[in-house]
Amino acid sequence: MPSQSEKKGKLYIVGIGPGSVEQLTVHARDVILNADYVLGNDTYLDQIEELLTTQNIYRSSMGKEVDRAKEAVKLAENNVAVMVSGGDANVYGMAGIVIEVAESNNLDVEIEVVPGVTAMLASASVLGAPVVVDAATISLSDLLTPWEVIEKRLSAAADAGFIISLYNPKSRQRTSNFERAIEIIRKFREDSVPVGLVKNALRGDEQEYIVTTLGEVLEYNDWVDMRTAIVICNSDSRIWNSPNGDKIITPRGYHRKYEY
Repeated sequence: MPSQSEKKGKLYIVGIGPGSVEQLTVHARDVILNADYVLGNDTYLDQIEELLTTQNIYRSSMGKEVDRAKEAVKLAENNVAVMVSGGDANVYGMAGIVIEVAESNNLDVEIEVVPGVTAMLASASVLGAPVVVDAATISLSDLLTPWEVIEKRLSAAADAGFIISLYNPKSRQRTSNFERAIEIIRKFREDSVPVGLVKNALRGDEQEYIVTTLGEVLEYNDWVDMRTAIVICNSDSRIWNSPNGDKIITPRGYHRKYEY
């Protein structure tokens, strides 16, 4: 067994962004390329396949997050191990469970979390400028969070006027949570409030987006899936029918102080 001073292990938890290699940070790319082991679920590993060359790869399916975290912690004791996570590893990502497992195992090697572009920001860049004021991210997955808690958060964020980004809106098992969320938000906001739906944000030709309103968004209910990020704006936001496609603008307040 190597002594403490001889250990070369390190654990990285890397946010790979919206899903294309071009959207990785330079540091995230370098970390993945130089790892001994790269761990992740099949979907995320497929998205960075061109970077997986000489590394040892540990694949598992969705729902196996705890198993992956345990394996990453074990491998990091004597290797450079990288756990990849979609978007940003802290925003509904793998950072939480991996560091919890590291704590419970008293892991004594360095842990570095490498940030990535989260879905709210990726989708906002497609939609124009919807998220330039205070915003809240709310996951509609009730797998780990009780729906009653999600309802309270939706109501509070809607009432407070936050821009709201909805994550995990729908899955095969959860078909009604998105509709229920919209019904809650409509209690606090006018139907004219702009809403943006972005599917496969920043993934090249796979990307699609829709600009609509809170009153009409459920017309696209069947279009929404787990690959869709939703941005629900506030009463200050407006839709710009640009010649190059509809965009959403949420003024930050410059118009109150300046002429332009």
